[in-house]
Amino acid sequence: MRPGKMAPAGGCGSVRGLWVPLAVLALAQAQAVLALTEQYPALSLLKRRQGPAGDCASAGEWAEQYSAESDSSFLHFHESDGDIGGSSSCESVLSLNTEKILSQAKLLAEQKRFPFATDNDNTNEELAIAYVLIGNGLYDEAIRHFSTMLQEEPELVSAIYGRGIAYGKKGLHDMKNAELALFELSRVISLEPDHPEVFEQRAEILSPLGRISEALSDLTKAIQLQPSARLYRHRGTLYFISEEAIESFKEALKQKADFIDAYKSLGQAYRELGNFDAATESFQKALLLNQNHVQTLQLKGMMLYHHGSLDEALKNFKRCLQLEPYNEVCQYMKGLSHVAMGQFYEGIKAQTKVMLNDPLPGQKATPEYLKVKYLREYSRYLHAHLDTPLTEYNVDIDLPGNFKDHWAKNLPFLIENYEEQPGLQPHIKDVLFQNFESYKPDVQELICVADHLGSMMQYETPGFLPNKRIHRAMGLATLEVMQAVQRTWTNSKVRMNGKTRLMQWRDMFDIAVKWRRIADPDQPVLWLDQMPARSLSRGFNNHINLIRGQVINMRYLEYFEKILHFIKDRILVYHGANNPKGLLEVREALEKVHKVEDLLPIMKQFNSKTRDGFTVNTKVPSLKDQGKEYDGFTITITGDKVGNILFSVETQTTEERTQLYHAEIDALYKDLTAKGKILILSAELGEVDAVCNLILSLVYYFYNLMPLSRGSSVIAYSVIMGALMASGKEVSGKIPKGKLVDFEAMTAPGSEAFSKIARSWMNLKSISPSYKSLPSVSETFPTLRTMIEVLNTDSSHCLKKTVVVV
Repeated sequence: MRPGKMAPAGGCGSVRGLWVPLAVLALAQAQAVLALTEQYPALSLLKRRQGPAGDCASAGEWAEQYSAESDSSFLHFHESDGDIGGSSSCESVLSLNTEKILSQAKLLAEQKRFPFATDNDNTNEELAIAYVLIGNGLYDEAIRHFSTMLQEEPELVSAIYGRGIAYGKKGLHDMKNAELALFELSRVISLEPDHPEVFEQRAEILSPLGRISEALSDLTKAIQLQPSARLYRHRGTLYFISEEAIESFKEALKQKADFIDAYKSLGQAYRELGNFDAATESFQKALLLNQNHVQTLQLKGMMLYHHGSLDEALKNFKRCLQLEPYNEVCQYMKGLSHVAMGQFYEGIKAQTKVMLNDPLPGQKATPEYLKVKYLREYSRYLHAHLDTPLTEYNVDIDLPGNFKDHWAKNLPFLIENYEEQPGLQPHIKDVLFQNFESYKPDVQELICVADHLGSMMQYETPGFLPNKRIHRAMGLATLEVMQAVQRTWTNSKVRMNGKTRLMQWRDMFDIAVKWRRIADPDQPVLWLDQMPARSLSRGFNNHINLIRGQVINMRYLEYFEKILHFIKDRILVYHGANNPKGLLEVREALEKVHKVEDLLPIMKQFNSKTRDGFTVNTKVPSLKDQGKEYDGFTITITGDKVGNILFSVETQTTEERTQLYHAEIDALYKDLTAKGKILILSAELGEVDAVCNLILSLVYYFYNLMPLSRGSSVIAYSVIMGALMASGKEVSGKIPKGKLVDFEAMTAPGSEAFSKIARSWMNLKSISPSYKSLPSVSETFPTLRTMIEVLNTDSSHCLKKTVVVV
């Protein structure tokens, strides 16, 4: 990472391509839990429900069910799916019958089943009428009723509170409603500061607005006033991926030992932090309390899928669908699991069911609905090529350009003149399960060695869940790269894409791409330079949010300080060139900045061009042309009026940038091949070191280019390991905790620095001679069918075997 240009940013701009959706996931979960109905009845006046016969519940039923517990927040803004605003489809007869509204209001008033009831019966009846109006979705009418009462009695707390609730229920998508709701609830707090439910209610409005720290402060105050399991769980959900979240969920369970949703949330927090065993234990405890808890089954199944335990995942999705036949997430994941295991008929049947769930007019399509047609088309393509030799076709060439472009960008499936892939062909059978013992002993050894090598690529960083299926796939990729590079250095040709020729650098990476694709067919692992020309001309962004709003991406926390120092340096360089007289003052201000979030006020203070934010560009020095630099990645920091910031990095893949990097990689690969051929004839130490540095330099430029839509990090690392093994060196050290190889390359000042950093943990040692006796990976697994078979095979046998790694 070399210094680049700095420029003002007028806003976030459009985010295209790929990004790590940790912040979006945090916000979605924050919204989803705001119903918070586990501690108190399933009914609230703002959550209209239907009775057994489909009729709206009466106020009498409400009065019976509304909890009198003082720690229960009375009204809740969000249904369990997290939608903001809106009213129930149940058409209440009360909205058409004044007499019934008055009758129900009278019942509520008599029992004082609403917040901040007074000692005046007449006042209580008037208040109850407005709350019944809220309960029937008549928010404007309720607001008018409360306003009339407040004209006569300006500090009537129940009316202020109720009016705030009504504004919130009108819809927080309208900022005016949100601001009025917050204003009213803040007034209530100033008048009645000791009521935890009001702080909780205000937190429920703040959190979907992205004002997480304020919402956390309110929940902490509510807990101080009156601790409850519900409040701790709510706070834990807003903390999301952090140790604080886990501690909050544990506190919730101390308050209520049988709190199913707290166990579910604890399991999900552990899963997002990458702790598989702890997550499994928490999900299991939730299911012991209720074996039919659909959300837990769904989340556990998704974790098992991403852990590579597809059989176990399927069991959870099937059980989920028995309980909820129209659950789109479980249906999609069931279809995906079947396809990943080569069971295409069952997989496409499940995918078709998701496709039939068309959104209603005005309804937002689910992520599963948006993705499923891409998955179905890709599944058909894979099925048609199950038994075709892998050397005879190319996914990047075969799939239509617009299909790839839309799929990689996760766009709706609106592709003009698209011709569907052929349907399943009956003569091509599904993949059958292959027992480990059915493989020959040398192939069994190959599988176990691959499992070991794949595990060496695991990031020991919060947010990365170990995936044994990916481990095996990339371990086999490593061995295949090793064997292919060794053949190349002895002047042997390779068979790629239907042609026999000398191997090029892209062929080396394509070996790893092939294995990464089939390990998880849900993710489009595609070469960006093979996208349509129009897409490349506009630029294809690989985008990572490091901070969004007030949610921090824990995966990259280790690099915040490094990036902060880099930005500070760039600010000083910028002011040295444009504002030399004020440089000392800027330097003194920057010395007080210890967080990225605090940089924006500094930039606004000393640069009039900085309005909403600014960008900093990094540069990558060329080895081929000394003194020349390429565009690296762009750091963006923007902010809004309430203190939320977007701190992100992205690489923009354009045709020009790609050609520059390709020329660099071509030159390095040519040099690597020449030195590799010499190394085969003479294993001198100096030659080995030179080859190792060339391998790491080549991958340094690959990482900075980011030429793939997904999976660049593990693909490149498997190439590093395989090419090093071809040179006679094996990686024996694990990637250090908190380190990410791609970010090490992207933030290094040059290829030499990256090589030094990587070698410091790789602990390279001479390769074991026994690797030479392993069978050829490409000949053992020549088709998709054989690849899927080996990925499906149980790996537990390898624990009992002695792996050839010495």
